[in-house]
Amino acid sequence: MKIYSTKDYDAMSRKAADILASHVILKPDCVLGLATGSTPIGMYKQLIEWYNQGVLDFSLVHTVNLDEYRGLAPTHDQSYRYFMQHNLFDHVNVKPENTNVPNGLAADPEAECARYDQVIDSLGGTDVQVLGMGHNGHIGFNEPADHFPLGTHVVDLTDTTIDANARFFATRDDVPKQALTMGVKNIMQSRHILVVVSGADKAPIVKKAFFGPVTPQVPASILQLHPNVSIVADEAALSAL
Repeated sequence: MKIYSTKDYDAMSRKAADILASHVILKPDCVLGLATGSTPIGMYKQLIEWYNQGVLDFSLVHTVNLDEYRGLAPTHDQSYRYFMQHNLFDHVNVKPENTNVPNGLAADPEAECARYDQVIDSLGGTDVQVLGMGHNGHIGFNEPADHFPLGTHVVDLTDTTIDANARFFATRDDVPKQALTMGVKNIMQSRHILVVVSGADKAPIVKKAFFGPVTPQVPASILQLHPNVSIVADEAALSAL
């Protein structure tokens, strides 16, 4: 596990983008596992800037996203498909057919989860998986539980996660109560994991996840067992270490 300490959010975003860009440059047909949320936005902006400068070419890249809300259409402005289009895909030359996000409107969500696992397997897994981390240690939407879920699955969101995401919706009641998410097995099979964390409010969970016991009650703690993890965090997020 490598921990990169940066001065602030902008420096964190640039460092994370540098790591992700290296995968694209060294392996033009790489498979990027991508994440949503506020933390990686700066990283995506930097990747777009480098693309516009001619530094990066996404034409052969495939992407698979961690998760999607159940019940939201891809055109809904809070869906994760919409997020990815708005924050990255629409601004670089990645082929639309090479981007993958779970279908939150699938009539049979269990079948959709099985299909998504097949997509990941057909691509040979991800070369790098980007992760943010929730205040309760969730990665993707793998919430604290009594076990580590394996493949893509439907999850009931905890009150903590619903509260954290309520700021993006008109009211708390509008926040979906379920999501489709990659499981811990999907994440751990990535060849490289890139964790981005920012802000003093994440400091306690950073310490708990990476320096505490490995437990499904803190899902991110499983990353301690992965052989190739890069944590890029600003000084505030690392302040409890």
